[in-house]
Amino acid sequence: MLRWEERALPAAVGPDDLLVRHTAVGVNFIDVYHRQGRYPVQAYPAGVGAEGVGVVEAVGDGVRGLRAGQRVGYALRSPGAYAESRVVPAAACVAVPDDIPDEVAAVLMLKGLTAEYLLHRTHAVQPGDTILVHAAAGATGLLLCQWASALGARVIGTTSTPQKAEVARTYGAEEVILYTQDDFAARARSLTAGRGVQVVYDGVGKDTFQKSLDSLAVLGHLVSFGASSGPVQPFDLAKQAAGSLTVSRPVLFHYTAERRRLEEMAARTFAAYRDGKIRPEVGKSFALKDAAKAHRALESRTSIGAMVLIP
Repeated sequence: MLRWEERALPAAVGPDDLLVRHTAVGVNFIDVYHRQGRYPVQAYPAGVGAEGVGVVEAVGDGVRGLRAGQRVGYALRSPGAYAESRVVPAAACVAVPDDIPDEVAAVLMLKGLTAEYLLHRTHAVQPGDTILVHAAAGATGLLLCQWASALGARVIGTTSTPQKAEVARTYGAEEVILYTQDDFAARARSLTAGRGVQVVYDGVGKDTFQKSLDSLAVLGHLVSFGASSGPVQPFDLAKQAAGSLTVSRPVLFHYTAERRRLEEMAARTFAAYRDGKIRPEVGKSFALKDAAKAHRALESRTSIGAMVLIP
C-alpha cells in the first residue's frame, strides 16, 4: 500500500551527499516490485521510486563538481524518490542540461540510461541488425525502438493492442506483432525469412521468455532486463546449444556504479535526445501524492509511454 505522509529531513547532509528538491519523479515497474515486496527493501514502512530530477539545495563538504542551485538527475537502486526532497549520494547524480525539461529528464534517468546500456553495451546493435522489442509501446520500449532505428536496425515490436501498435510504428518499429493474437516467435521468423532475429530485448519475463528464445537466429542474444509478468522460470541451458544462443540478465545499476561510465551514459543519452534520436513519450503525469493512481495505471498494462509524478 502506498500512503502519503510527512517525514522529517536530516538536519544536515553527509559529506558525500546532496539534498535534492524534486521537480519530477519517474514511475517504473521496479517501484511496483518494491511496493509488492518482490524486490526486498531494508525495512517497512519504506519509500519507493528509483529515478528523480530536481534542484540541489544543500551540498556535502566533500562533494566536487556539483553545486547548490544546479539541476541534477539520478537513478538509484535504493528506493525513495517518491518524495518532495531527498538526500542522495552525489556520485549517483549528473547535471541535467538546461535544454532538457524536468519531465523528460525524469524519464531519461532510468529508462533512457537503460536504453543506452542495452543498445550500446549489453548488445551493441549494428546497422542491418533485426531486433525484437517486447512491450514496444511502453516507456522503455519506445526509447529502444527509436534509438535502435536511428542506429540502422530493423525493429520488430510486440504490443497488446492495435492502438499501441500504431504508437510503436510511429516511434520506429518497422513491424509490430500483436502478441494477444499471434505467436510472436513464429511471426518473427516469418518476418525474417525463417532466420530469426539477432537480439530480443525482453522486459516482460515469465510470459515471453521461452518464445523469445524461439525467436532468435543462430548466435542470437536474448537480453532479459525485466520481469513485468513475473520472474523467469528455470530453463534447460543445454537446449540453447542448438543455436549457440546467449542469454543475459543485465541490471542498470551495475553499469552506472562507476562514475566515469555513468557520465558517459548520461552524456550519450542527453545527446540522443538533443539530436532527435529519442523523443520520450510522457503519457501521463500525476501529483506526487497520487502515486497510487500511477501504480494502478501502470499495472493495468493500458498505459502508453512513461509516467511521471510532480511534487
